Amino acid sequence: MRPALWAIAAALPLASPPKLLINAQLETRSAASGLDGSFRQWVAAQPLPAWIGYAVPLVRGSELGCEYVSPDGRSAPGVVHLERPDHAVILFRVESGAVSRIRVLSPDCEIDAGGLPVRWLDDVRPAESTALLQSFATPKSSRPGTRDDGERLRESAVYALSVSEEPSALDALIVLARKDGNPRIRRRCIAALARSRDPRAVAFFEDVLNQ
Repeated sequence: MRPALWAIAAALPLASPPKLLINAQLETRSAASGLDGSFRQWVAAQPLPAWIGYAVPLVRGSELGCEYVSPDGRSAPGVVHLERPDHAVILFRVESGAVSRIRVLSPDCEIDAGGLPVRWLDDVRPAESTALLQSFATPKSSRPGTRDDGERLRESAVYALSVSEEPSALDALIVLARKDGNPRIRRRCIAALARSRDPRAVAFFEDVLNQ
């Protein structure tokens, strides 16, 4: 895809649950009125374990693998995808009105929800995904309604930002790389920026080297 067309595609909202989602109580809802409000409403209304998910354009060159599947202890042939997917699946595990986990998966993977509800949000604008993920990447003290489970949630949010083609996601990584108080978070952001071909990432490293 040409760069200009890729940029246009990255700005468009995505829809449709993963095609290989199984064992799920699936419910879909549009986030056209705003991701943050739709997401928070579902989180607050979920007392029992469930997943909330949506899709974002995938940055070129990103590799999202799948777990090995061996039914009954036997290796089974799987689908061979000759082309990389153009989007990633972002899933949030929620329980008792709080988010406890974030996962980033390939839409080509078989995703088994274990019988839990999966609340899928269509029409998510990539820039709004960046804002939501950035809020989880910040220290937990500034994110009400988030369980304190160490830095795992923050690291997962950083990874989700790193695979998003949305330009504002890279800006968020640069801010965290410069200013976050946790060295581990800064290292993860710097590693993500090192994989990027974006001129803003190059400028970031040039600035660091020139200090």
